Amino acid sequence: MNATHPPRHVHELITVLPDVPVLRDRCRALAALDVVMGRRGGSYFDYDPAWGPGVEAALMTNGAGDEYAILFTPDGVFGRGFDHESWMSPYANDDMALWPGLVDTLPEVFRPLLAEPAFCDDDVPVATVVFWREDSDTAWRAGPVEIPEGDGDGTGFLFRVLAAGTPEAYVDFAQGYYERDVDLEAVRHVFALRPLTEAVVKALNPRAEPSAVVETAEGAGYPARG
Repeated sequence: MNATHPPRHVHELITVLPDVPVLRDRCRALAALDVVMGRRGGSYFDYDPAWGPGVEAALMTNGAGDEYAILFTPDGVFGRGFDHESWMSPYANDDMALWPGLVDTLPEVFRPLLAEPAFCDDDVPVATVVFWREDSDTAWRAGPVEIPEGDGDGTGFLFRVLAAGTPEAYVDFAQGYYERDVDLEAVRHVFALRPLTEAVVKALNPRAEPSAVVETAEGAGYPARG
């Protein structure tokens, strides 16, 4: 699986996600690129190093109702995604219930995160994708959820860039999203978590103010000054 053939559902996603430190760095790089490229009415990729007590959050929202959140906690990592058009959406059933199997085996330590107000509607969790990795785990986990034929859980487009994890995958996404050419070498620089130099910032966004970009990227957990 790669940017051309992204994971189709959560069971494939958990086989391609990297170890936690690599995933965290990947999330921070995507957030920094979002800052440099110029946010269009809000963040697409974001990273909050102080989301909660001891919790860092990697966030994605496309502005159309689709989103994901990956929470890095002292107990491990909890991830959830929501595709608002999926048949698996709680809004697609009368009971406003999560899809069967989605969280059946979710460890108790992560259940309070599932019930976070930010991820609920009237106290009902809203998700079509859920995965996790406890601190003692050696692999990513997901519940015994069966994906309906003819539809999916949204993994393919929600996590496409993150799962691929390459500068090339980001460039492919960004050129469509921002409708302009994107400098691959500059993206590689950011993926490597190198300092945001004026040259790199200007290569990605000639209109950006480098000092402002550096300050905002640092607030998103990126080591912008080295």
